[in-house]
Amino acid sequence: MTINFHDENNKFTYTTRIADTDWNELIKNYIYGDQFTALDLGCGGGIYSKVLSELGASKVIAMDFSRSNLEGAMVNCKGFNNISYEQGNALDTGLSNSSVDLVLERALIHHIPEIDLCFAEAARILKPGGILFVQDRTPEDCLLPGSETHIRGCFFEKYPRLIEKETRRRFSSDEVISALTRNEFEMVEEVQFWEARKTYQEFSELEEDLRGRTGRSILHELNDEEVEELIQFIHTRIDDSGNVIQESDRWTIWIARKKV
Repeated sequence: MTINFHDENNKFTYTTRIADTDWNELIKNYIYGDQFTALDLGCGGGIYSKVLSELGASKVIAMDFSRSNLEGAMVNCKGFNNISYEQGNALDTGLSNSSVDLVLERALIHHIPEIDLCFAEAARILKPGGILFVQDRTPEDCLLPGSETHIRGCFFEKYPRLIEKETRRRFSSDEVISALTRNEFEMVEEVQFWEARKTYQEFSELEEDLRGRTGRSILHELNDEEVEELIQFIHTRIDDSGNVIQESDRWTIWIARKKV
């Protein structure tokens, strides 16, 4: 099965979180001034488009190949007057050469087998010296053990058959860095980052969230009965006796600069 990003029923599934404040602080370290144009490529529901706006971008382009996602982003980002919305894809954005200062590609490249073409397009539209943020999971990130906070790791412990599907679509750090250097970029930094995904006041909130992920995550590989079994498996791993549940995911972030 594949995720249908164009499904109207999934319009708001990428709008239900707010960005981790530690993520905001990390990105802020590489932003200078407040007169820059940012592209949130594969923007989903616009969660990070809002962050780029709040961090001082004079203009943010929220771009996604899914019209449904863009419509969700428009609702989510209502009131942010410096965000525009464009339908396009990572291999052909339709933007002019050297027209943006910063490109964010978060949770994007695992959907794109041709990352050289993706990074070549980013290099084309970035101004010399412009910054590219690439955030995704490596196979190592995906397969860290499950825990009370790393709930995603429990998916693969309960259903090992998901491991091959998950790791096959992920790039190693060496593959990402090699592709960046082949396409006019020089590495600035690589960061392994635990990003807070969501806080749940009780297990029932997490349970509801997990059921809702089947249209937009690796859980779309499971049937309804298997999802229920997974929820019970996760419940055995979490002490929810009045404790808040803080879910976090491990990511790798590559920060690269277009060569001058």
